[in-house]
Amino acid sequence: MQELELLSRATLYCLLLLFTIFTLILCWFQVNVYKGKAMGNPDGSTDDWHEQKILFGMALADIVIICPLSFVAIVLVLFNSLWGFLILGMLSFWYVWANTAFTVTSLRFENPDITFMWLIAFPFGILIGLLYLIWFILHFDMVF
Repeated sequence: MQELELLSRATLYCLLLLFTIFTLILCWFQVNVYKGKAMGNPDGSTDDWHEQKILFGMALADIVIICPLSFVAIVLVLFNSLWGFLILGMLSFWYVWANTAFTVTSLRFENPDITFMWLIAFPFGILIGLLYLIWFILHFDMVF
């Protein structure tokens, strides 16, 4: 990572910080959903697996796969491991895909007020994922 320019390293560290914060929020939210709490979303919808059974599986998948894998990838990137960059690339694709689905669903079925919290809860994951994918493509030769 030392061969990266200062701006590139600073951008990467900012992206890693955003991934960490977003993952911590996701983990906290999904643990509460998994425990059976009805968690309200900024668009007015509620994540409650007693109402929609699929939310139990989604919460479990986030807790068992996505959140731990995100933390492992972040640590590996900090230790300059190629695996960390690749895992984070795959997670970025997932962030873009999943958050696009949730954003479109929210816009189509919930008619939300576009507030700051709505932006953080739904399209912010798309932004983080896209920014990392762009960073990865721009620095592909340095990563490998």
